[in-house]
Amino acid sequence: MKHNNHVPNPHHNSPGPTRVVPAEDFTPVASEVAKQAYFNYVNAGSESGHDVRNWLAAEAQLIAEHHQPRPNLT
Repeated sequence: MKHNNHVPNPHHNSPGPTRVVPAEDFTPVASEVAKQAYFNYVNAGSESGHDVRNWLAAEAQLIAEHHQPRPNLT
């Protein structure tokens, strides 16, 4: 059995391997969806009767945010 004894160089700016999670594998946490849905509700003038629309929009927003490229801050 071969062991990988590679030690990362802290001075090397390579971000290393990354794993891309397909959209269908990401599910936002319910509490985050609820918070975003509430913000959508308030921003739309607090109109009642649009709970499902606000929830689905919140899920879509969080999924889209999850898949946005993140800037390299190094």
